[in-house]
Amino acid sequence: MVHFNWTQMVPGVGHDMIPVASAAVAGSIMIMTAFAAKLALGKGESAIIPADKFSIKGFFEAFLEGIVGLSDMVVGEEGRKFTPIFASVFFYIWINNLLGLIPGMTPATDNLNTTLAVGLFSFLLYNFYGFREHGISYLKQFVGPFSGVLLLVIGPLMLCIELISHAVRPLSLALRLFGNMTGDHAVLSVFIDLLGWIPFSFPFYLLGMFVCTVQAFVFTLLTMIYVSMAISHDH
Repeated sequence: MVHFNWTQMVPGVGHDMIPVASAAVAGSIMIMTAFAAKLALGKGESAIIPADKFSIKGFFEAFLEGIVGLSDMVVGEEGRKFTPIFASVFFYIWINNLLGLIPGMTPATDNLNTTLAVGLFSFLLYNFYGFREHGISYLKQFVGPFSGVLLLVIGPLMLCIELISHAVRPLSLALRLFGNMTGDHAVLSVFIDLLGWIPFSFPFYLLGMFVCTVQAFVFTLLTMIYVSMAISHDH
């Protein structure tokens, strides 16, 4: 099997720019899909009537229903205001992951710089909303539910533990996504080399689609959990 990369056909796109170009393709797909979904939604009464068959409208209705349900379960009803962010995170990672299943495509999520950038976005997101919800009192979460003498004794230790825990979150998100997607696409490539194209490699394409979806789900779920912990008043 001859391996190629679509970016070789684009002037001025070097090997180091492949993840950027792939991310641009994924972003363009998201924008076009959003416009298509908006048009399919319609106006007036047609916009609130559920789709009765599989279509782009029906797909996004099911997709958003799943995101809202998961957000309600993890964050609570107030988490619905974060639905656009959670949906965007999932859809961006999912589209990038799926691009790796197309022959000649190198997804942005196969690059640690991209996954680290998305991890940093999640990190900044939940801390921003933590400060927005609690103000400066948000910092109390870093020293634990202690007061008085216990705060003076255990507080510094808790502060160190929490700072380390929060600092490694974007890195753990990045490494998890990067490692799983790199491994998934490498395995798919090997089996395509051994078995050829469809139908022999079809089961591995299905497995690849499953892994792509699970990784986008896990990343989004962890982002929801971090936001929920940051805005919680139970600390």
